[in-house]
Amino acid sequence: MIKPGTIELDLVHSDPLAPPVTLPQLGDAVDLRRVTVGRTETGKPWHLRLLGNHVLTVGATGAGKGSLLWSVIWALAPMIKAGAVRLVGVDPKGGMELGQVPDVFDRVVYDGGEAAVTLLEQTAADVRERAGSYRGVRRGWSPETGDPFTVLVVDELADLIAYQPDKRLRERAQGALQTIASQGRAPGLAVLGFVQDPRKEVVPFRHLFPTRVAMRLDEPTQVDMVLGDGLRARGASAHEIPEATPGVAWIKQDGQRDPMRARAFNITDSNLVELRHYITGTAATVIPFPENTTHGGQAA
Repeated sequence: MIKPGTIELDLVHSDPLAPPVTLPQLGDAVDLRRVTVGRTETGKPWHLRLLGNHVLTVGATGAGKGSLLWSVIWALAPMIKAGAVRLVGVDPKGGMELGQVPDVFDRVVYDGGEAAVTLLEQTAADVRERAGSYRGVRRGWSPETGDPFTVLVVDELADLIAYQPDKRLRERAQGALQTIASQGRAPGLAVLGFVQDPRKEVVPFRHLFPTRVAMRLDEPTQVDMVLGDGLRARGASAHEIPEATPGVAWIKQDGQRDPMRARAFNITDSNLVELRHYITGTAATVIPFPENTTHGGQAA
């Protein structure tokens, strides 16, 4: 119902998100409040807010979490290249994801041990230092500060804060991440957290992520775990997303009653090569394929 006595019905005859969503060209203008990362089922751009926000993405293996991760970085590429955005990354899986384009990160760690926890603690210290410098001067980050907007990417949160066998490291990681998530939005830091297991004991502070993204989930009960109570009843059927459509997700933003369905851009290995060269200012070396000829010079 859109007003008393009026009901609007959308009759869907096919899935508009079944085909992969094509990437835009690199170099488009960036608005940190509306970062374009894909397309909604209504055909509109999927805008993800980074300024003053944190994003938690949950999905089963192969659900397309990497598509969203690289779609964000693709969109931010002009600001990364200009030094206006700084990426910090932790990939506890040995660099299987973030190691594809390490050049785009200011700092990146490829394990879930001491080095990763130290990086998180350094980032938490940066948050506190920046907040202290803004105190009494400004209420939040803006480009005029001259400080780069920072995006912390954690590819598998659970490895750091739930599955880490060293209790001391696990508690340090939890403490640092909670500091970053609770205090980082105003000083210009956004967390992009990715995880497979949506249980609260795995990410106990998920309430600190105003935007939650549910990609393909294994069980119906997991939908409300990720998006909030009652969201599955309101149509967010993330447990029914086909394996053949990685990158499709249901999104819930704090302050918005209803979830939204969208699909992240389709990112290929060639796109990642293009991304690396764009940000680093290098050029790909093209090696011509040798002609296969006979001794007489004729093509075989």
